[in-house]
This record gives sequence, C-alpha cells and structure tokens, in this order.
Amino acid sequence: MLPFQRVAIIGMGLIGSSLARAIRVRMPTVGLVGTDADAAVRARVTELGLLDDVPDSAGAAVVDADLVILAVPLGAFAAIGAEIAGELAPGVVVSDVGSAKQIVFDSLADLLPQGAHLIPAHPVAGTERSGPDAGFPTLFEGRWCIITPPADADETAVARLTDFWTRLGSKVEVMEACHHDLVLAATSHIPHLIAYSIVGTAADLEGVTRGEVIKYSAGGFRDFTRIAASDPTMWRDVFLTNKDAVLEVLGRVSEDLAALQRAIRWGEGDALFQRFSQSRDIRRAIVEAGQDTAEPDFGRHTGD
Repeated sequence: MLPFQRVAIIGMGLIGSSLARAIRVRMPTVGLVGTDADAAVRARVTELGLLDDVPDSAGAAVVDADLVILAVPLGAFAAIGAEIAGELAPGVVVSDVGSAKQIVFDSLADLLPQGAHLIPAHPVAGTERSGPDAGFPTLFEGRWCIITPPADADETAVARLTDFWTRLGSKVEVMEACHHDLVLAATSHIPHLIAYSIVGTAADLEGVTRGEVIKYSAGGFRDFTRIAASDPTMWRDVFLTNKDAVLEVLGRVSEDLAALQRAIRWGEGDALFQRFSQSRDIRRAIVEAGQDTAEPDFGRHTGD
C-alpha cells in the first residue's frame, strides 16, 4: 500500500520538479498536484506534463492532499503556511525539502490546524541548476533524506513519510532539527558561503581582470564557481534562517584559517602537512562511503 494517495508540491524548481518526476516513476498511481508563484513556471510545468493539475494558488493545490511538500525558499514558508492552513485535509502530513529545519517549526507550527502533522525533511541532494527543466527523477537515489520530526510527532505519520522517501530511492535518517542545522552548516552552508566569497574576491581583485579570472580558472576555482552558481534566493534564505549555526561554524572556520595563515607566514610546513593530510583522509572517506566518485576530475565527462 502506498504511503500517500495525493501529493501536493508547492514550488516547482529543481527539487519540486524532480520530486514530481520521481513520484511518476516510483509511484505512478499517486495523484500529483502542484503550483508555483511564477506564472511562467506554472505554464512550463503544464507543458512538461509533470503534474495532474496545476492550480494558480497554493491554497487550491493542497485541497484533498494527504501529503503537502513545500519546495520553496525558506523565507516564503510563513506566507504559504497562512495561505494553505484553511484548506488542509484532516490528518495531512505537511513537510518540506529545505536546508534548515528549526525555521520550519518557527514558521509553520502556529499556523497549521490541529490534526495536521508537521514533519520537516531535507533530501540532501541537488545541483547548481534551477527551474522545472532542471529536475530529473533519479536526483534522490542513493542520497540521504533527513527527517526531523517534533518530539511529540505521530509515529504513523513519520513512518509514512519515511516510506515515501525510501520509495524514491533515498536513505532516511531521523534527527533533531537543531542538530541537523549544525551538521548542515558545516557540510553545506559554510562551503557555499566560502564559494560565494572566493568567487567574489577573485572577480574584485585589483590587478586581475575579469577576463583573466574566467580564462585561467584552475580546477579548484572552477569547482567553487559551480557551487556559487546555485539559486541566490534559496541560499540567501538559508543563511538568514540558519544564522546561529552558520555563525558558530563560521567562527571556527575563521580560527582555522588564521592558524593556517600563521603557519604559512612562519614557514611551519609540518602544521600545513598535517592539516592537508587530515583533509585528504576526509575526502577518501567520502568516496568510500559512496557519496562521490574517485574518478579523475570528479567523474566529469567532457566528451572525446
């Protein structure tokens, strides 16, 4: 038996459109409805045939759904919660795909009606691309989906959401929201912040032209630009809504950078070698865990 019969997806960018595609493949009998604030996106979703119905509003989209997934920037959650609250069916599971989790409770807990089950989730998957054409059905396969239910969550609702993500090919982990936010600040949010900073610094560096930055970008800088190409609205909201965890980790990163700066200034080769060796070991562990490939150039295939 399928965990849900009718799924409403609010927001049809990379994650929302990938969800629709994955559900079509993995659970083809599930009713799919969704919407987006952008009329052009709604029109494109209709052209692509991703959903059974594409109403003009979030309120209309959630009617009769037994699972509602918010796939919009975190800063929009409160407004959408207010819009959909009066249209939610009894017993509905309301979830999301956001990269910060405590903000989901802060934004929605007081808005949703009694009987609705708020169970945030975060599929740790994505690319730097955005929009409904960027989605693909295998995005979640083999990736972690972290579910962060409240302490008093309905066990059946959590089990249904776990089953849903498992059917999409994800590996599911249950975690407290605050711990999730600290972990993701270290593994995702700070790397993105550093990427935005480095790319901006290179572009603004006196004595180096923009053309030279583009023409002579080495592998490391090129990979930073890939990260920095991610949706700016989404990442703006991530940093503003997970600021406590981000600032905590950023403080540690600043201290570590200062230590590396001192080691370089004073020629402390052993200290540099030790830190670089530790970092290489982490990379090897990531590959061994199946989270990336050991192929040259990160497995990129640029053609013959």
